[in-house]
Amino acid sequence: MQFLHKCIIYLLKKLTIKSWIMTLLNKEPVKRAGNSLKQFDPNLSVIVLESSARTAAEAATSLGCDVGAIVKSLLFKTENTFALYLVAGDKKASLNKIKKDLNIKNASMASAEEVKDITGYTIGGVSPVGHLKKISVFIDNSLKRFDHLYAAAGHPNCVFKINFENLQKMTNGSIKDIIEWDNQS
Repeated sequence: MQFLHKCIIYLLKKLTIKSWIMTLLNKEPVKRAGNSLKQFDPNLSVIVLESSARTAAEAATSLGCDVGAIVKSLLFKTENTFALYLVAGDKKASLNKIKKDLNIKNASMASAEEVKDITGYTIGGVSPVGHLKKISVFIDNSLKRFDHLYAAAGHPNCVFKINFENLQKMTNGSIKDIIEWDNQS
């Protein structure tokens, strides 16, 4: 009887997890990110994590990888538009480099509301692809040091795995040196 009870509990847990995964995969932002992945490469897919990947450190812990292999998608508000910067999880974007590269005087991090309006994603789940509005994408060259990268796929518990070359091709991103010098390894 006790064995049967344990089996039932095990099966209920599995069903609950499967139901939760299906619920996440059916969310509009995750579908949008997943569709963009599939359009680029039918073999790419959304990975659902049981624990949050809202921060680079959380994602790295969940995936068992180096925090630098996590792609942070950072939306910056420039003088007249927005730009998305993809930065390694163990690095910090340099606002001065961004301003110099874009030849502008003013730039700042976009607000949570602006991020949602421009990308269609909430902070912690901003994918490098599948945005609601067209934006320029810039990729920090420090991401090249990893064979595999993980980026958000529309929800804090959803990511996808990709290599640097395909990330650049998929986003049509310009490769730049955009990290702070004092944070480089």
